[in-house]
Amino acid sequence: MIHVCSLARLYETVEEIGARHVVSLLGDEAAVLRPPCIAPENHLWLRLHDISTPLDGYTMPGEDHIATLIRFVRDWDRRAPLLVHCYAGISRSTASAYASVCALNPQRDEASIAQALRRASPTATPNIRIVSLADKLLGRDGRMVAAIETIGRGAMAAEATPFRLDLE
Repeated sequence: MIHVCSLARLYETVEEIGARHVVSLLGDEAAVLRPPCIAPENHLWLRLHDISTPLDGYTMPGEDHIATLIRFVRDWDRRAPLLVHCYAGISRSTASAYASVCALNPQRDEASIAQALRRASPTATPNIRIVSLADKLLGRDGRMVAAIETIGRGAMAAEATPFRLDLE
């Protein structure tokens, strides 16, 4: 299973769920100290910002970021949970968790995954750039983007409550 949380809840969530793989989605301005129980090779830090269009001084999610994410989750042995986090646990991490479930279950319907995401997190507002890039790389023909557009924007919040998104 894949868990999602904010940077502020990283350490407690890793400990609580027993995660052994972590994906961090933060720009370089936010320092991430890898939790001690996470081996260096099991920590992927994608240095990007929560933007969907270019903005000076910010790193927009790119195809290389998402290809790296997909490789990382496909290499995950699934013996312990995977934790995905960004700054607030609302946009970059929810998009990446959604993309990860789509990558690991090519036969699963995109809409059912998006609905499961909404049930798990009322605040989830997946970064559409990340979803769009994953959709392209996974050959989902726009269905991932359409499914996320169907669930709409999540409830406003400064920080999401940690949640779990099941693979099946």
